[in-house]
Amino acid sequence: MIEGLLQPNHLLIVLVVALFIFGPKKLPELGQGLGKGIRSFRDSMKAASEEPEKIETPAVNSSETIK
Repeated sequence: MIEGLLQPNHLLIVLVVALFIFGPKKLPELGQGLGKGIRSFRDSMKAASEEPEKIETPAVNSSETIK
């Protein structure tokens, strides 16, 4: 069922249906918003994977002991 989902004919039908629903003026705006959302998601995932490497544990100074 899912194996043939992304065939060119199916994508063309989805594009035509989206064109009828949203209209030719709104479709580029939706694509641009989707692209920005995906880009933001990728950037945040990249930042989250880099954070553990950047976090350093503070060194404990032996002269600063709790009394």
